[in-house]
Amino acid sequence: MKSILLSSVLLLSSAFYSNAQILSGEGQIHGSIEIDAQYYKPDSLIGAPPVPQKMLMNTYDQLDYTNGKISAGIRYEAYDDALVGYSPLYNGSGFPYKYVDYKQDNMEVTVGNFYEQFGSGMILRAYWQPQLGIDNSFNGVRVKFSPAKGIYLKGLVGDQRYYWTEGAGLVRGIDGEINLNELDSALANKKTKIIIGGSFVSKYQAANDPTYNFPENVGASAGRLSIINGGFSFYAEGAYKINDPDAINNDIFKSGNGVIVRTGYSQKGFSFMLSGERIDNMSFKSDRTATQNDLAINYLPALPRDETYQLAAFYPYNTQPNGEQGFDAEVKYKLPKGSLFGGKYGTDLDLEYSAIRSLDTVNLNDVATSDQGYSTKLANMGQTNYFQEMTFEIQHKFSPSFRLIAQYDYEYYNKTVVQDEVAPNIISNVGVLDGYYTFSSSHNTLHMELQGLQTLQDQGNWAFGLVEYNFGSDWFLGALDEYNYGDPDPSLRIHYFTVTGGYIHNALHITIGYGKQRAGILCIGGVCRDIPASDGFTLSITNSF
Repeated sequence: MKSILLSSVLLLSSAFYSNAQILSGEGQIHGSIEIDAQYYKPDSLIGAPPVPQKMLMNTYDQLDYTNGKISAGIRYEAYDDALVGYSPLYNGSGFPYKYVDYKQDNMEVTVGNFYEQFGSGMILRAYWQPQLGIDNSFNGVRVKFSPAKGIYLKGLVGDQRYYWTEGAGLVRGIDGEINLNELDSALANKKTKIIIGGSFVSKYQAANDPTYNFPENVGASAGRLSIINGGFSFYAEGAYKINDPDAINNDIFKSGNGVIVRTGYSQKGFSFMLSGERIDNMSFKSDRTATQNDLAINYLPALPRDETYQLAAFYPYNTQPNGEQGFDAEVKYKLPKGSLFGGKYGTDLDLEYSAIRSLDTVNLNDVATSDQGYSTKLANMGQTNYFQEMTFEIQHKFSPSFRLIAQYDYEYYNKTVVQDEVAPNIISNVGVLDGYYTFSSSHNTLHMELQGLQTLQDQGNWAFGLVEYNFGSDWFLGALDEYNYGDPDPSLRIHYFTVTGGYIHNALHITIGYGKQRAGILCIGGVCRDIPASDGFTLSITNSF
């Protein structure tokens, strides 16, 4: 009840400030609020369990104040109790995020809670993603310093958030970056831009295990290079981590390493991007006993695209920290306006292919090296196929009022590896038609989607349909149905039907819905969490000021 009251006060207050600012002397106050609530109904057919509380809610309220060189902020969170699918360790309320920041010339100091990322995040990334239930913020001190133009240094020390407490480990890190074009005046106007950087991160956790001689201090280092010349871009980063036995790698004492390379070229009407990666034993947590997404120090970027369509995202890929290697290639081309297939407005084509396999490993079973777990052969690809995906998309504007997107998606999915569940490998084919029509007289918009997934494995074929009508004002109504018409068990051929309606005005979004949610996996950037089945009413409110 406390969270409802506080959230309501903040929400009503924000309505009085349409300029998204509150002036207090020379300072400014900004804020945001998010409320996600659901009333649950048990449904044994889809596996939605009874919820004793009937209604659960997650609430996030953020306030930030800036005045000259000083800024400060606080975030209130309440889980009354946490929505189904989130850890019950979140249950409760409080202020887990609060900070004070001071900027003076070429230095900035932050005390309290903060998020940070070194390079692409391979050895350090703290971030907040409430959809995934992730908040691995640091509580400590961070300093940013630029001793000269083109040189940027960062250092931090702190503990990580673990729900309403802090993890057992202490994290220390330093990062440096040099922009050569800013550093050397002779290079300032050169077309080629070069940035180099490096990082070192260590964690400390006391070792009191009677069986294993765990290292108490674990260090990781990384180096990166970025080159940009006109439409050409290149980025490479390599990382190394000393032996770090934990719950993810089954307590082996093998060192870890990783490399990411991205290169691309773009010009008007055409772009190409090629990415590759190799990850070997790169789980890095501030508590060696942590599992799933808890207390992760680093982030391993995913190669495959983040699918936005419901059935194309049915089998999402989760980055494997214990070992994977692969590549992703994407080509985009715009057929010119006035050409045979470009039509009056041009046609956008997008082709992308991803392939991820295991490492080529050798098990080490002899006594002398058994704590290493395995060795790898750098030059070879592994024999196990984890994931493959080919996506082809066409976007064509037929008139000022009508736009259509067509997409085909082929996917190979190793469910045993990705979901740690003994199951046959899955091959699926997904087709999507996504259309938008704007009524010229009212500016109302009709959005329709038709999707189909075909597979001989797992739960069989699925169909999906969506209709959404956006009124010219701020209102919308929508309905969708996800139907498992090909399940081998006829009794499980279920319609997951949902209706929604809402109001959008500037930063205020209100959505109300009722329907069924199938069990599945939600992934964002290669980081995933399980989504349990549910049935009931939902309410979502977000606003910022």
